[in-house]
Amino acid sequence: MKKRVAFMYDFDYTLCKGYMFEFGFLESFGEGNEQYWQDNIDLCIKHNMDNNLGYMYLLLEIARRNNVKLTKEYINNFGQSVDLYKGLESWFDRVTEYGKKLGLEVEHYIISSGLKELIDGTKIASKVKRVFASNFAYNEDGEAFWPAQVVNYTNKTQYIFRIKKNMIDNLYDQYEVNEYIEKEKKMPYKNMVFFGDGETDIPCMKLVKDKGGFSVCVYNEEKEECRKTAERIFSEGRVNIMAKADYSENSELDEKVKELLERIAKGE
Repeated sequence: MKKRVAFMYDFDYTLCKGYMFEFGFLESFGEGNEQYWQDNIDLCIKHNMDNNLGYMYLLLEIARRNNVKLTKEYINNFGQSVDLYKGLESWFDRVTEYGKKLGLEVEHYIISSGLKELIDGTKIASKVKRVFASNFAYNEDGEAFWPAQVVNYTNKTQYIFRIKKNMIDNLYDQYEVNEYIEKEKKMPYKNMVFFGDGETDIPCMKLVKDKGGFSVCVYNEEKEECRKTAERIFSEGRVNIMAKADYSENSELDEKVKELLERIAKGE
């Protein structure tokens, strides 16, 4: 029986070159990116509101204001325009295959504060076992009317626990994730790898690394501030690896992740 390994990824700036909303989605409402995010900040400050609840509320309001039928299919369509990093479309298959050669069964998960419906529309959605992200509930006409799940920067960690216990389906069950599971049925932290890019990923990065797993900080090489953030996070000991977000075969990131898989296979 192969040893199970979990690769867990943030999405914005980790798998794509910016925020997922900024590749045509907001523009489809006639909304500018800067104005939208400023409105979100103002709304959250005014009501002391969670930032993710704020952006989901604003999307519903903007859709109503512009007579846009905000359906799952409408959001999915903009997933195709999200600008993914180089090499990513073949990354998941390559990593999985390399793991097999080492006797490992690599599972891929996305844990994001962004919209699940947008991620589900991207070219890589079919490559991962589960996407955990904020998403809407829909009425009988197929229109979004309320948040179904809200994933913020700290409650992301609950999905690491779910993956560890293989409890990845019944998200409505608030007790399941805290149920006692025999140790031998859990995935060890040393078999877990978390990929992130910045401040909002630190709770997950630190949790996985402190528990004996591995954390990786990637950065968009086209943006100097992203590199500086990654350097600081690495220098503070929050992650094991820092590399530019190039997922191509034989890239620095590719080679370092292969070394991680070899260490996991050896039980180091």
